[in-house]
Amino acid sequence: MPKTKTNRAAAKRFKISGSGRVRRSKAGGNHMMQEKSRKRIRRLRNNDMVDSTREKQIKRLLPYG
Repeated sequence: MPKTKTNRAAAKRFKISGSGRVRRSKAGGNHMMQEKSRKRIRRLRNNDMVDSTREKQIKRLLPYG
């Protein structure tokens, strides 16, 4: 059985946390920041977890997951 290749697009977007859950960054933090409130920008800095229903699909793209 050959080794599975890592999906490079997924590897750049997701990381596996210590407990085995999938971490992701929040959307909307790249441009037009001057129109977003300070509070909203502050919330966008924190990472978020992937929903449990999608976790299995994403872990399949990351062989180390």
